[in-house]
Amino acid sequence: MNVNMEWYRIFLYTAELGNLTKAAQELHITQPSVSYAIKQLEEMMGVKLFNRLSKGVSLTPEGMALFEYVKQAFSLLQAGEHRVQSFVNLASGELRIGASGPMIKHLLFHPLDRFHTQYPGVRIRLVQGRTNEIVKRLKEGKIDIGLVHLPVSDRELEVSHFITNHDCFVVGPAYRVLSENPISAQMLTQIPLLLLSSGSSTRQFVEQWFESQGLKVEVDIELNSSDMLLEFAQRGYGAAFVNRSFIQQELEEGRLFELKLMEQIPSRSIGVVTRRDISLSLAAASFKELLVESIDNPS
Repeated sequence: MNVNMEWYRIFLYTAELGNLTKAAQELHITQPSVSYAIKQLEEMMGVKLFNRLSKGVSLTPEGMALFEYVKQAFSLLQAGEHRVQSFVNLASGELRIGASGPMIKHLLFHPLDRFHTQYPGVRIRLVQGRTNEIVKRLKEGKIDIGLVHLPVSDRELEVSHFITNHDCFVVGPAYRVLSENPISAQMLTQIPLLLLSSGSSTRQFVEQWFESQGLKVEVDIELNSSDMLLEFAQRGYGAAFVNRSFIQQELEEGRLFELKLMEQIPSRSIGVVTRRDISLSLAAASFKELLVESIDNPS
């Protein structure tokens, strides 16, 4: 038999107040409505739930047994409502993001700081990885939002352009003279090259660029970290391939020098990726808006 949940609510208030009239007043309904609901429950269960007294009602043993469960049930429902409301208010919840180290350092720190300050109750889970690793984690449901190098073509993913960036080769003071005049891609291959390890989208991109110039890359130092590439470049080990927008301070301070190339390196894009088939959590949706806003208003 289908049971109206409101009957249980009326039963709960009546049991707690011990009076049909008081229960009706508290629930903003009529006293006959209270009597009807209790009668329906009693008929459905085949037991008497209340003793009718001259000044109210009291629970029967069967009514007391039911009361304990109904009280727990409504307490859990109320807790559930409060929990959901905390998500709505971003007083709790979880934000799961993935990006490469340089993207975390140069693109995520500022918006993450703002988000964490504004919503300290939201737990932030951040993973570092290459584009292919971030895409894999996203498809497996381990993260909500990914920041990746484009292009990414996958029907399961929603891909939106975030920023356009420009890559370049930089050297330290030891090779500074090479930055004074444009050099060819062929001349560049004569310098020790410092590149990200095989498998990264950046490594694939730069290898494809050399191939488009009819050249094969011979790498001297392969590392998983762009910061380490810059460190080796500054120490005079060769030319590192990096994102120009991530090294503005080093260029301004004269710790690194950009090599001017005769053959232009195409620009690349960084995108925000999410899954098409899963709605973002309120925390993730809020952070995504803040992330886009951070590009429009970087201050």
